[in-house]
Amino acid sequence: MTSTYEYLINKINQDGTLHFSLIDPDPTKQSPSKAGRMALFAEQAGTDAILIGGSTVFDQKFVDATILAIKEKVKLPIIIFPGGVANLSKEADAILFMSILNSEDPYFIVGQQALASYTVKMANLEILSTGYLIVEPGGTAGWISRAKLLPRKKPKLTAAYALAAEYFGFKFIYLEAGSGSERMPSEIIRLCSSILNIPIIVGGGVSSKEDARSFVEAGADIIVMGTFIENQILKDDGNALKAIIDEIKESSKNRKKNYSLK
Repeated sequence: MTSTYEYLINKINQDGTLHFSLIDPDPTKQSPSKAGRMALFAEQAGTDAILIGGSTVFDQKFVDATILAIKEKVKLPIIIFPGGVANLSKEADAILFMSILNSEDPYFIVGQQALASYTVKMANLEILSTGYLIVEPGGTAGWISRAKLLPRKKPKLTAAYALAAEYFGFKFIYLEAGSGSERMPSEIIRLCSSILNIPIIVGGGVSSKEDARSFVEAGADIIVMGTFIENQILKDDGNALKAIIDEIKESSKNRKKNYSLK
């Protein structure tokens, strides 16, 4: 059976840039059944995987219920995007096992991960090791993780952290500007793409076809959208999202990668 990692690498190599839909398992935002509908519309729009997570997840049972409701609706890989040790679930397929490399607090670099390691193992989740870098303005993620925010106008600093993460053995780099925040600078994506041999996931500020196209052209391998989906997808049954994903697929036709499976 193909692993989630193999699925992602093979799909990037074959199709170009992928799209992930991020759904926050937060009872103040939506019920599990509503999350399931959101995931269904995202799948119909062409998204390649569902991320489950947020910066303020606090209810383990609600995370489980949300994932189970989504699994009833879609056949896509469901990947935990952990906002903390409470955002874990054996119902998911995999987890972005992340280290916030530019945090000033060791707890977010390795401490939290160590505390979660046995739980992750017992849950039998596939591990997708990910170096997580937070760029200005950082949003909630930056504040909670006590990140020393990487400056938007100094791409070489972010690229240096990303390259170090590759040398450490991480399988993915995740570039984040903060939920609902300003768009990630294309210059940062472009420089990272030019020097890395592992896929780049980018989140932060995509709300239009133009935003998505600029990310693709800069070299993003996976584009994550969360705030847009949260605010829009149930209003038009995913039509606006489909237009953006179609733009991603069209723009990335000529920028295939050849990543090796590690």
